[in-house]
Amino acid sequence: MKYLLVLAGLFLQHTGGRPLGPVFKGRLVPADDKHIQYMGRIDFTDPKRPRFWSPGVIVRARFKGASCGLLLRDEVIWGKDHNYVEIVVDDREPYRVQMETNRDTIRVQAAGGPEDDHLVTLCKDTESGIGYLEFDGLLCEGLLPASPLPSRKIEFIGNSITCGSGIDVSETPCGKGKWYDQHNAWFSYGPLTARALDAQWHISAVSGIGLMHSCCNMGEIIMPRVFDKVNQRSDSIAWDFSRYTPDVVTVCLGQNDGIQDSTEFCNNYVLFLETLRSHYPYAKIVCLGSPMGDAGLNAALRGRLTAVAARMNRTGDMQVYTYFYSRRYFHGCGMHPDMEEHRQIAAELTAYLKKLTGW
Repeated sequence: MKYLLVLAGLFLQHTGGRPLGPVFKGRLVPADDKHIQYMGRIDFTDPKRPRFWSPGVIVRARFKGASCGLLLRDEVIWGKDHNYVEIVVDDREPYRVQMETNRDTIRVQAAGGPEDDHLVTLCKDTESGIGYLEFDGLLCEGLLPASPLPSRKIEFIGNSITCGSGIDVSETPCGKGKWYDQHNAWFSYGPLTARALDAQWHISAVSGIGLMHSCCNMGEIIMPRVFDKVNQRSDSIAWDFSRYTPDVVTVCLGQNDGIQDSTEFCNNYVLFLETLRSHYPYAKIVCLGSPMGDAGLNAALRGRLTAVAARMNRTGDMQVYTYFYSRRYFHGCGMHPDMEEHRQIAAELTAYLKKLTGW
């Protein structure tokens, strides 16, 4: 196994294929240990090797001692492309790591001595189209109970904007590397909003996806078709909705549809909201304009989403709302919002949701 050494979140040392020798004196804690916390759409068919595709999926644990190892398997889709993850130790600055092989151990070194304990959070930064990750457990001296995950829950439905595509140029500038080298779900507007509101999050989003029409040769993959799946990019593995019931759902679709026939778009949007309501009978559902949409698209979305919400309200569903951003955010790669703009998008949405929910 090839090891990737991460020291205190401040720098990365790649081993160049040389083994580091025994990484820990501790033991393997399997992925189904009761002290490990998970968040996001995850396939637990094999509980000792949970598999996940979606951006923003979280694995969280409190470990004993000054270091631990996170054991991950990468699908290495197309035989060469590797996922990125975000690592957060306690309250330190998050840092991003790219997988290097199909089986990596990410070593996390924390401040303090062997008698201390630390909270480590792993977040999948890249999205479903880059393939799955599997979590094989931790190497450590042992685990302790972590603080409970927040009781509030939000689900963010959308496309590449919601995935966090094109926002992180800290290592690879726009136009360089692979298209996923700038993905960073941890700093996308959804998780930023959820953390500001002390809430859990699920990201149900795929780059290029639409309500009626998707871009980028995605064929029949549209959100209403794949919403009930774990792997939404390939429309596979049924999701068990009893695992997560959000208090708030935001829907950010329409950017990839473009300006469609108003009646057809509204009818399809209402049908999708009715599907959401069948799974989440008590959630507040917020229909969002597109943060990166141009003036023409956002004018169309404003009129159509307002009509959709009004129709839902007239039929007795008074928990459907709309929110339209104050301006256009498009300074990241491929005219997506950049990282600072995601912070601004999150600030707008956080303020709105605080008023809406009383949180």
